[in-house]
Amino acid sequence: MNSKSRHKITLIFVDLTCFLVSSLLMLGYYPSEVTKLSTTERITHALLILFLVSVCRFLFHIYSNVWRYAQASEYFQLVISDLIAGIAYLLLSNVLPTHITFLRSVALISVATLATLSARFLYQILRGYLRQKETAEQTGIEKLNIAIVGAGAVGSLLITELINDRKKKYHPVCFIDSDPLKIGSLIKGVRVIPISADLNEMITKYQIQQFIIALPDLPPEQKKEIYEKYSVTDCPVKMYDYPLLEDGLSEHKLTLRDVHIEDLLFRNTHTVNSPEAKEFYRNKKILITGGGGSIGSELCRQIAKLQPKQLVIIDIYENNAYDIQQELIRTYGLKLNLAVEIASVRDENKMDELFAIYRPEIVFHAAAHKHVPFMEQSCSEAVKNNVFGTYVLANLAEKYAVQKFILISTDKAVNPTNIMGASKRMCEKIIQSRKDSKTDFVAVRFGNVLGSNGSVIPLFKKQIESGGPVTITDNRIIRYFMTIPEASQLVLQTGAMAAKSEIYVLDMGNPVRILDLAENLIRLSGLKPYEDIKIVEIGLRPGEKLYEELLMRKKDLNKTENELIFIERDEPITRAILEEKLAILAKALEEGGNATIRSAMMQVVSTYHNADEVNFSAAEAPEMSEMD
Repeated sequence: MNSKSRHKITLIFVDLTCFLVSSLLMLGYYPSEVTKLSTTERITHALLILFLVSVCRFLFHIYSNVWRYAQASEYFQLVISDLIAGIAYLLLSNVLPTHITFLRSVALISVATLATLSARFLYQILRGYLRQKETAEQTGIEKLNIAIVGAGAVGSLLITELINDRKKKYHPVCFIDSDPLKIGSLIKGVRVIPISADLNEMITKYQIQQFIIALPDLPPEQKKEIYEKYSVTDCPVKMYDYPLLEDGLSEHKLTLRDVHIEDLLFRNTHTVNSPEAKEFYRNKKILITGGGGSIGSELCRQIAKLQPKQLVIIDIYENNAYDIQQELIRTYGLKLNLAVEIASVRDENKMDELFAIYRPEIVFHAAAHKHVPFMEQSCSEAVKNNVFGTYVLANLAEKYAVQKFILISTDKAVNPTNIMGASKRMCEKIIQSRKDSKTDFVAVRFGNVLGSNGSVIPLFKKQIESGGPVTITDNRIIRYFMTIPEASQLVLQTGAMAAKSEIYVLDMGNPVRILDLAENLIRLSGLKPYEDIKIVEIGLRPGEKLYEELLMRKKDLNKTENELIFIERDEPITRAILEEKLAILAKALEEGGNATIRSAMMQVVSTYHNADEVNFSAAEAPEMSEMD
């Protein structure tokens, strides 16, 4: 018999003993005007109660609960079970040769239930104490004095988790809260102190060794404020997540974690859970170019969950393609019809061959050169891969009657100041020129994604690990950020709802100052900015813009049914005009040279301007003024 079974049997035995003893005692007391029951009659009534209570408790799965974690809902369930047993007893006792009055029956059941509840409480307290003592003796764990920021429901739940935690590593010494009604009061024996209290005095008085933020629903701006307040101390700062299930209960897992950079962005992350979107991709043949990249691989993960008929991954970089292939095979095995092809979107013959083999119904085009400095040095590669690669795929999508073609675009396509951004703007124009097509062509535009290959956050982390300095191009530079899973889910949502030749823009929240990002990453590493790790300004790179925009013109915007997705109203171009623009770029490629290609790009993308000119007047941009 395992430990779990022994504990359950012991608990049942204690409960029933308490019930039986209290029943016999109650049955022994009657006023003088009522004939007392004989010993046999008392035992008969007691056994009847015991039987009915046992049946009801098993029917209500009382002994399936983990009682060392029991809360109000479990105890209420027990009371209801015993109440039903009491009603059954009242009805059945009347058919016995001797029965007792209604009031005496109620009193009998009440006292018996109270006895078993008391036993449960005592069990919970003693078991917690014994486990705490046993663990401390075995492991010699040194407790950490923690201050819990947030004396609300989640903070109270954290205290409960800590009480029930077998390791007993954390010792709560105080709550910190701004609610005047809570300040000075006790929550499970822990004092609530005001958030305005002097930080150094608070640490000294309570010997605080760690702060835990228990405010999961706090707006990001306030969460960042709180983190920065306590991260300046030598005490580590952690977050408490309390995963609630659909019924409002928790999985009872203590989930203290480090603060992530996502917690400090000025936006709430969102999870898309649209039944319509899920149904749209189910049982479809879906092809993803650039499927090994940051966005492409996450699209693969999300789509694989939706039971596609087939998922085809195309990537020029075999290592990335291999990684996502193996991950999907480990997760789904033969349940997922998966194909991986190593090929370039610039190779028209190869792409034609692959489209003919797989006949995709939906295409996500995520393959692109995206690094601004590299593309400034190799303008021809940006044009060949981004522009003409998209053109090749768009033509094949029409040739093979693809239902929907979704282009992954970027905020750098809006009023671009570099070849990469301008090339993506041309990709959007290719999409816009296909309004008369039987295939639905759409573009999805969003900003930077956290942790993507070559992005600023992995670079900062490597610089911090090597001891610094952390390099930023300009102290004023700002960017929009979004998590990779969120961006991918919104792309899927957009793909399901999008109509012909439209540009969809994802709500990125407020822009983030890169300097703030660098400082927070240093603090998250347990170090102090400018003291442990230097931050050095190295100057803007060629084509780099101080700020990015998500829209060509903010007034030209339509809402969709999803509050995070918008449609930019932009005049589409005709196929004839597009062909003229592509001919200009093709000629520039033949002539060669970055200057020639850059000049041609400015000719075909009217919003493409020199970075120095744009940065000179950046202070007037609304994106920059919002940061002041």
